[in-house]
Amino acid sequence: MSRIKIEKSGMPIGERLVLALKKPQESESQESFAKALELTKAYAGSGSVTHYSAVTRLFYDLFDMFESGNDPRDK
Repeated sequence: MSRIKIEKSGMPIGERLVLALKKPQESESQESFAKALELTKAYAGSGSVTHYSAVTRLFYDLFDMFESGNDPRDK
């Protein structure tokens, strides 16, 4: 049984994130997901988090940055 690669071109960032969660081995976003997760875990473990929503927003912004190459501060 061959695995089908999930194309990320033209797909919204939210859909790429969902696919990376549901089918990590088939997703082209696997590397971006892993990088964003590691940086988010380091930030959450640093004790500088003031609210849990900051962690989720940071993860989303990092994932978006690794996927698109866009700086999240430019939003």
